[in-house]
Amino acid sequence: MTRVVDLTQPLGPATPGWPGEAPLAATVRWTVAADGAYGRRLDLPEHLGTHFDAPAHFAADGATVEAIAADRLVVPARVIDIAARCADDPDAVLTAADVEAHEAEHGPLPVGAALLARTGWDRHLGDPARYVGDLRFPGFGADAAALAVARGLAGIGIDTLSVDRGTDAAFPVHRTALPAGLWQLEGLVGLDALPPSGTTLVVGVPPVVAASGFPARVLALLPG
Repeated sequence: MTRVVDLTQPLGPATPGWPGEAPLAATVRWTVAADGAYGRRLDLPEHLGTHFDAPAHFAADGATVEAIAADRLVVPARVIDIAARCADDPDAVLTAADVEAHEAEHGPLPVGAALLARTGWDRHLGDPARYVGDLRFPGFGADAAALAVARGLAGIGIDTLSVDRGTDAAFPVHRTALPAGLWQLEGLVGLDALPPSGTTLVVGVPPVVAASGFPARVLALLPG
């Protein structure tokens, strides 16, 4: 038996996004009453809600979404919980020392795995002014990103608007992980339901041609 945990925000016009980005817009094209079928046209940013960053997002020669092999989207995942630290410090980061402490307790990060940082920031999703705010939210530290690259991970993810801390305007984590070929997940929810190890992560991102990223349905598979 397998238990499935959905790590995905609902995606709609109210989904908080990066400042300056337009929200999702939906235009009804057909209705069942008038046309016999229901359908809409969507207009949305590639990086909205729970979404996937492909290497091309920050690397001119990086892979776009459709080029990511499917076997790099179904991977073991490790979760490091720094929510207690973030509760009183929106500028907190997951450090390389946190990763090394996790490895000391749970074993080395497997090559090809994903590393997820739980900050607890998803508790603010109902309050976009707090979730996005003045771009003060936790993230990965650049040293943790470098260690993820050194460990040969497939990707990293977090439950905030960005893998980079909000105040890190130079995006050091993006500039470390993406050019090295890792993917990123941002805007995750519900990481508190996952154990530190033993999760299989399924990243359901559509293979949109030439996309730098795209909203994704992200699922965690746990032993029942």
